[in-house]
Amino acid sequence: MQKKMIEFKDVVRTYGTGEALQKAADHVNFTVDEGEFVVILGQSGAGKSTVLNMLGGMDRPTEGTVTVDGETISGMNDKQLSVYRAEKIGFIFQFYNLIPSLTAWENVALTKDIVKSAADATSMLEQVGLKDHANKFPTQMSGGEQQRVSIARALAKNPRLLIGDEPTGALDSETGKLILDLLIKMSHEQKKTVVIVTHNADIAKCADKVIRMKNGKVREIVKNEHPLSVEEVEW
Repeated sequence: MQKKMIEFKDVVRTYGTGEALQKAADHVNFTVDEGEFVVILGQSGAGKSTVLNMLGGMDRPTEGTVTVDGETISGMNDKQLSVYRAEKIGFIFQFYNLIPSLTAWENVALTKDIVKSAADATSMLEQVGLKDHANKFPTQMSGGEQQRVSIARALAKNPRLLIGDEPTGALDSETGKLILDLLIKMSHEQKKTVVIVTHNADIAKCADKVIRMKNGKVREIVKNEHPLSVEEVEW
């Protein structure tokens, strides 16, 4: 039996007051098992980024509970959330968020300042196929290479959970497939739980589970018994 890694239970996130009140997340319920590759799918304004921010400990629900790896993170204070983000979460962003004045190796090695038990930067770059790019600066690398450095940096913390906000959104289709394949392998081969948000329905075909959102609500949860391989997907 697979271990439950994530549970959102009646999660509401509102912004504003009175007539300006907006429900960015409206009684959201779902679970994610350890080692699952999950896509939260929806158009702009669907609430998917709000859900991701609460999962990553960057925002708190107005109501409801968010539980990750047996801990109720929705009840944590700022200091506890800071430790949670540092130790449990690997973040992958659409635009990489690399420091331009540092080499690929240095960008990954920065994780040592966050987590003392962080993995060796050289081995992390090797894992994403960039061992020979260690001394290159971000401007000397393609978008796909920069995104792989971003993934190596996220993995260096040895997180329980990898989360990505449109991690292939700034990439061409061929490079996007390489990144997607890498994330799926991290999930299935290393048992990392991977959750990404996207508006790209083609990516969802590769997921173990798809959570479809619209207007802040979960409209549908689909478990793919036979996810497509990245090679089978037409972007």
